[in-house]
Amino acid sequence: MNVLVVFCHPRRDSLTGAILDAFTSGLAEAGHAVEVADLHAEGFDPVMPLADEPDWNDGDKRYSPAVLAEQARIARNDAVVLLFPVWWWSMPAMLKGWIDRVWNNGWAYGKRNLAGKQGLVLGVAAAGAEMYARHGYDKAIAAQIDVGILAYCGLKHAPAHIFHDTLESGEHRAKLIAEARAMGRAYVRIA
Repeated sequence: MNVLVVFCHPRRDSLTGAILDAFTSGLAEAGHAVEVADLHAEGFDPVMPLADEPDWNDGDKRYSPAVLAEQARIARNDAVVLLFPVWWWSMPAMLKGWIDRVWNNGWAYGKRNLAGKQGLVLGVAAAGAEMYARHGYDKAIAAQIDVGILAYCGLKHAPAHIFHDTLESGEHRAKLIAEARAMGRAYVRIA
């Protein structure tokens, strides 16, 4: 499978970056072709210009060259993985802006959608799974991203996976990195 991993963190040398490296290494070990979109390193502009604003009356609107390039990147891959630190119980603004601009009306939803592709959400969070469950953060992320973005756009997907307790010891962080590699090795097409 061809897998696009959209990475959104300002520091490539972060734990999120280490999880990216481990996950993509696991994908490659499993025989998948991997493409990484590093939004910060590439300087993606998340601000919505008029040229990329959805036009509800025109399902064939042609978007800006920057958006067309990102749509081509998605089109040449079978799967899209969103990998990001969880900030304020959601994705960073840059990633949300990328989705707002690129996953647009008439292309990702509306007249056409991303059916036939699959998606995966990988979040990296300081808080523990118990806190997420107690406050409903896990359900909020699932509703917002799994349902409100992936399912809405027609992607088959597994539930979002959150790497928890990322401020713990180096030993725990090493376990998270190993878990990411194992997830990459085990990644398969969803039937």
